[in-house]
Amino acid sequence: MRLDDDFEDDYDYDDYYDHELTRRNSAVTLRYAVIIGSVSVLGILLIVLLLNSGNGRGGGAQVSSQYSGTLTAAEQEHLQNTMLENSVEDLLSGSTLTADDLDIWEERPGNTVSEDEPEVSSSVVEKNDPATDGLHTLIIHDNGTEEWVSINQYLARNNYDYSGLVYQRPLMKYYENNTRVSYAGVDISKTQDYVDFLELRRAGIDFVMLRLGQRGYSSGEITMDEYFMDNLKRASEAGLDVGVYFFSQAVTVEEAEEEAQFVIDTLSENKIQYPVVFAMDSIPNEVSRIDSLDKMERTNIALAFMDKIRENGYFPMIYGDKEWLIQKMSLGSMIGYDVWLSQEKDIPDYPYQFVMWQYTTHGSIAGIAGDANLNICFIDYSVK
Repeated sequence: MRLDDDFEDDYDYDDYYDHELTRRNSAVTLRYAVIIGSVSVLGILLIVLLLNSGNGRGGGAQVSSQYSGTLTAAEQEHLQNTMLENSVEDLLSGSTLTADDLDIWEERPGNTVSEDEPEVSSSVVEKNDPATDGLHTLIIHDNGTEEWVSINQYLARNNYDYSGLVYQRPLMKYYENNTRVSYAGVDISKTQDYVDFLELRRAGIDFVMLRLGQRGYSSGEITMDEYFMDNLKRASEAGLDVGVYFFSQAVTVEEAEEEAQFVIDTLSENKIQYPVVFAMDSIPNEVSRIDSLDKMERTNIALAFMDKIRENGYFPMIYGDKEWLIQKMSLGSMIGYDVWLSQEKDIPDYPYQFVMWQYTTHGSIAGIAGDANLNICFIDYSVK
């Protein structure tokens, strides 16, 4: 006996065959033969039904269950075979689906997009654009070339709300809840020549960052800024808070510690309120001592300087522009040290935390003849 390929597995085979065998008075062996044949066919039908249900078809099992309580066994068999016959015919000859039409195909690893695939939507392209994905930041090099670099997701991010940033020329101010929470400053060296600190204070300046000294980029000698002691005295007398910076050209950790000790000795008889800053940079159009240093060598030198400054009770800080800080130093090694950012923009796009921002080196303000280096600080170090 050959069973149909679409024979269903929810049919009550035992009752049906008992009835038939009793009616026909057949031998017991025939019953076993039928049962064995049924099991074989059921295996084939199970595969067909799985494919059938995957395409969202109703399937004969549902129909058989629907009518099983009202039809006789013979009627159920006829209805079952009729509907399954149509269903299997449609499955085998009427379907136009291919593997590409199945949802699970797209989820399998290793698949490649065929040439017939639709183009990627503009939203996906925009998401992968480094200018808008929030994962990259733009570096503009001194030669004008641009480079998108990844943002380190493990470093504390810049969280300033720039809607509170107001430029009341010549000073940049930052407001929260209609209250100014920033402090205006200038950085000064002998380049500014004589400075009237009383005029600076009347112009709205709160603090000054004075260059204390530097190491020669060629000779390697440490010298004090010629105007430092006079500037420190007169700025303090004018009631301005004072911080200092040292321009380093150290090429070893030992030289960095030597520079820090020079600063500490110079300040031993003088009080300052703002940080002691480590500043390092290459010299444009010149060969400097630090040009051969790699990223970690520069970082270790900066850390040696700042560690020693901190050990002696001062606030250490590092200065640099966006390119220098991100690409020339290892910021992940300097977590916990404040940053003084130099970036001449209306709004800085430096992605990480910073507490002081030099927003112009070509400002104009009462008390300084010529260009002034203007800064905004988001911390009042005088009360720290």
